[in-house]
Amino acid sequence: MDPERFELVRRGKPVHTEPQVLALIIYLVRHHSRMVSKDELARAVWPSRVVSDASISSRIRSARQALGDDGGHQSIIRTIHGKGFRFVADVADPVAAHADLAKHPVASENADISRPSVAVLPFQPLGTEPDLPILAVAIPHEIIQALSRLRWLSVIARGSSFRFREYAGNDLDLVGTALGVGYVLSGVIECTVGRVVVIIELADTSRGEVIWGDRLTAPLDGIEDLRQRVVAHVVTALDLHVPQNEVRLAGLGGFDQLDAWKTFHLGLNQLYRFTPEANQLAKFHFENAVRLDPQFARAHAGLSFTRFIDAFLNLGPDNQEAAAAARRHAERGIELDPLDPFTHYTMGRSHWLTAEPDIAEGYFERAIELNPNYAQGFYASAFTALMNGDIAKIDEGLDAALQLSPLDPLLYGMHGVRAQALIQAGDIRSAARWADRAASTPGAHYLISMIAAVANGLAGRHQQASRWQWNARRRKPDASAAQYFAAFPIRNKAARCLIAEELKRQGF
Repeated sequence: MDPERFELVRRGKPVHTEPQVLALIIYLVRHHSRMVSKDELARAVWPSRVVSDASISSRIRSARQALGDDGGHQSIIRTIHGKGFRFVADVADPVAAHADLAKHPVASENADISRPSVAVLPFQPLGTEPDLPILAVAIPHEIIQALSRLRWLSVIARGSSFRFREYAGNDLDLVGTALGVGYVLSGVIECTVGRVVVIIELADTSRGEVIWGDRLTAPLDGIEDLRQRVVAHVVTALDLHVPQNEVRLAGLGGFDQLDAWKTFHLGLNQLYRFTPEANQLAKFHFENAVRLDPQFARAHAGLSFTRFIDAFLNLGPDNQEAAAAARRHAERGIELDPLDPFTHYTMGRSHWLTAEPDIAEGYFERAIELNPNYAQGFYASAFTALMNGDIAKIDEGLDAALQLSPLDPLLYGMHGVRAQALIQAGDIRSAARWADRAASTPGAHYLISMIAAVANGLAGRHQQASRWQWNARRRKPDASAAQYFAAFPIRNKAARCLIAEELKRQGF
């Protein structure tokens, strides 16, 4: 039996049985070390329904038939009269056996198993439009392909998840139990008054909660564009909402019981707060994740990110040491997983610290190749173009990043890059407006306040400039022009001189 493929094979031939029957078998096998009561089995296979003993007995008979057992022999599934059932045949796990023989570290195995997992179901078509049934299958298939690029997420293959074509939100427990997933993505596609509407929901199967949902529309002649938007929207939404939910779930238990993946998510939750305390806490969680699984590439990349913040925001006593550590951890991340865009992203950022934007750009391009929906990859590419003075590429990267992730945790940075690009382009008034948006966005750090102070000062809005100047000094009393240009090594000489003069006028 292969739970991930949702497949049962006897003597080399697939056994075709109802999904509900196979879900029952999988549940009994997973709990073969004990008796499973009728009530427990009913909750697992028939969630949110009242089910009769006759229905349970019928499914048990079908399960025995699929396994080559019967009610007389009960050599595989045994009935404990009046109480429940037990899977009594020998159970061997070839993956675990292989891991034991190869002497793989237990933490590494556990980390892989505990990755967040998702099943994408076929959408439900509503309406008479002939293309709807095709789109209801094609769009989820494209979503599966796109999600498979996310190295931190386990995605169930189409052949397994599409067997639940007729199941909707009321059967989340069944899908979760049968496929062994923590999340299910489902949707509806319909035509209304000349428009195509796609409604999507992402649910946590363990708690029966919808953690994200959205509605996208397009005219009938814009179906192709809608397909691309739905896929990109889902990928970026999962990249944001699943880690947040994992952190929430991790907080419900004792932190000392967490594995490497959940520990990593705790670090990720602190990473984008950009305060000394949060950065230290993120570093603590990433170090614990590496301790639990030394081969965990993303945890090494997370450590690179924290050391980048140390150097970029001048949080520690030695920026050179922090920059070298950021490079070292990123290199280790790429070594362990060269196909993870996050490892390439952190490597590129480490080259910002050594004023090597051309080298950094290569890593960001690779990150986008690995995940074409990687919003932060596009943002980082735009940031690099800002250093090189490539205005057209700045706009291209920022537009893509904002379209993919309008609520990104680095949104303040995207607005800040836009403001500095407008300074280089000579549109100072617009630069001040974008700088205000950047500095007012949650998570913005003192360097963003300095951008707002500069842009408003150049625009002649001196009262607003003073406000942001005070904000920057409150957060970082020793804030200086040297720190500004260390973070933003702009090559455009005219823009650099203009900004330097304004920083000097304001006392930085």
